[in-house]
Amino acid sequence: MDMRDGFWVFGYGSLMWNPEFEFVERIPARLSGFARSFCMWSIHHRGTPEDPGLVLALDEDASAHCRGLAYHIGADRAVDVLAALRERELVSSAYIETHVDLLLDDGRTQTSLAYVVDRDHAQYTGALSLARQADIIAAACGGRGANCEYLFNTTRHLAELGMRDPVLEELSDMVRHRLT
Repeated sequence: MDMRDGFWVFGYGSLMWNPEFEFVERIPARLSGFARSFCMWSIHHRGTPEDPGLVLALDEDASAHCRGLAYHIGADRAVDVLAALRERELVSSAYIETHVDLLLDDGRTQTSLAYVVDRDHAQYTGALSLARQADIIAAACGGRGANCEYLFNTTRHLAELGMRDPVLEELSDMVRHRLT
């Protein structure tokens, strides 16, 4: 990957509210052909191998699109940020680092890194009912904290950005009900 001008990365889950890196620019963006979905078991960050949680992943779906944030990482930090992203996102090889074309809200098209679920990986759940997702998320906890915190933070930040996700809002309500 040529990083003389830095690079772009697409955030659709925790990278939106906890990027853990410095960036030159952040702008809302749309990725076509993928859906944001709780379709990946989390055995490190939001669960354990014995009691896995769920995390969001980009799941390929030709009829879908996903709203999120595009971050431009400057050339001076590109090597370090890419290494940190790979350590964070590729911890179990369930994501595939790939290049995608984003439509930025200012009208530009930008090639960006994105972390897409590997459907052949053991951590891919496929489609789970919302009720099953809620049961798992309400109970799981991992190295980065409670699984429900991840869901609540993502849902809240999407709403704050004007990118409301009705499915995640319904799931959040279901999890809150299980926690009471």
